[in-house]
Amino acid sequence: QVQLVESGGGLVQAGGSLRLSCAASGLPFSTRTMAWFRQSPGKERQFAAQISPIRGNTRYADSVKGRFTISRDNAKNTVYLQMNSLKPEDTAVYYCAAARSSYYSGSLESADIVSWGQGTQVTVSS
Repeated sequence: QVQLVESGGGLVQAGGSLRLSCAASGLPFSTRTMAWFRQSPGKERQFAAQISPIRGNTRYADSVKGRFTISRDNAKNTVYLQMNSLKPEDTAVYYCAAARSSYYSGSLESADIVSWGQGTQVTVSS
């Protein structure tokens, strides 16, 4: 049974930082692209960042590029999202996601995801 367990969310002031973690089990972690999506109230779940399994190639949504950094530790089956210079519009539930495969030529979409975490709330106050 696949489990993705996020941690690290919380309340932070604008301009602050948070680091999200996602511990994975029950899947071949080192062979899967991993990602973070986010969902704000009243909006669809949106892609934020992804990282390939071996080379660690990354891709970001334009809205987070230059402020967020995704990384992974295959030895610990964990993926991270370092979020800096946070803005109120970053407020959302953040979901860890495991993709179906190891290689994607573009940004992931929800249809590419086979497993989701339960989500962790990030709130940025102005």
